[in-house]
Amino acid sequence: MKYTTIPKTDIKVSKICLGTMTFGNQNSEEDAHEQMDYALRNGVNFFDTAEMYAVPPSAATQGKTEEYIGSWFVKTGNRKDVVLATKIAGPNRGMDWIREDLSYSKANLTLALENSLKRLHTDYIDLYQLHWPERNVNIFGQRDYKHDNTEECQDNFEETLSVLDGFVTAGKIRQIGVSNETPYGAMKFLEASKKGLPRIKTIQNAYSLINRSYENGLAEVSMREEVGLLAYSPLAFGTLSGKYIRDPKTVGRVSLFPRYSRYSSEQSTNAIQKYMDLADKYNMSLTHLALAFVNQQPFVTSNIVGATTITQLKENISSIDITLSDDILNEIEAIHAVMPNPAP
Repeated sequence: MKYTTIPKTDIKVSKICLGTMTFGNQNSEEDAHEQMDYALRNGVNFFDTAEMYAVPPSAATQGKTEEYIGSWFVKTGNRKDVVLATKIAGPNRGMDWIREDLSYSKANLTLALENSLKRLHTDYIDLYQLHWPERNVNIFGQRDYKHDNTEECQDNFEETLSVLDGFVTAGKIRQIGVSNETPYGAMKFLEASKKGLPRIKTIQNAYSLINRSYENGLAEVSMREEVGLLAYSPLAFGTLSGKYIRDPKTVGRVSLFPRYSRYSSEQSTNAIQKYMDLADKYNMSLTHLALAFVNQQPFVTSNIVGATTITQLKENISSIDITLSDDILNEIEAIHAVMPNPAP
């Protein structure tokens, strides 16, 4: 395994992070424990979760992922060996079963954190993240920014950081991050932190061969401001394994849950085929090509992989041993130049 540090901290994390959102739906508690055992045994010390998981989100499964991680901590005593990240759900995603009001008010932030700590059987979170902005932006399936003249957008970045600062002082969280954020939001949080408030250390956004929109503005923020990307969906819901092209009858998240069509457009499928041909040319799996590409980006702190089987997890983690040559990278850029960001 390769390791890095969360920017501007002394927290050492594996370059591969274990994503857990299938725990509690596609994966049973036993499956989840097996995955965490395997990941830790193979050098993965960074686990990411969220209060809204499992996915697809529902009232019946909300919180189960954290519960499964918590029961594993109790069973194994491995809490001290894991850098643990979780997230508070926010508004604009229609999940009022979590809380009727999903704003980042002091009451909601406090309740969400306390509930996560309880489910996770821990007294602190290493990285606490805002799952998405309170602003109605970065909606899945929407490629570009669409300004909403009817939206009442309150500038409460400083207020939110002040509440999180109290959690840091109390020892309940160590560092903070954002997710599904825009360059505007990231810079507003960084500006607010100059008033003696906690600084965001990470941004967890989608990033893959078929969705490189992070490079349009946020990559510069990452590099110049030292805020690391935690890349999620690096395999684009498994489509970048090539399995849905090789066998359209494959059972997986995309076939089980039709709502997850973000990466299944004709344009995306055509691009995936190009990348599959490239992987074949160099005698590697498309999974390894896709994950190694993300692993090698200088703005990526950690690459969040998820799996429903140990076989998948093994291949995902082993991508850390793959180094893409300049020739391969140049061919990736040639495909990207013709078919840029086909998935919103």
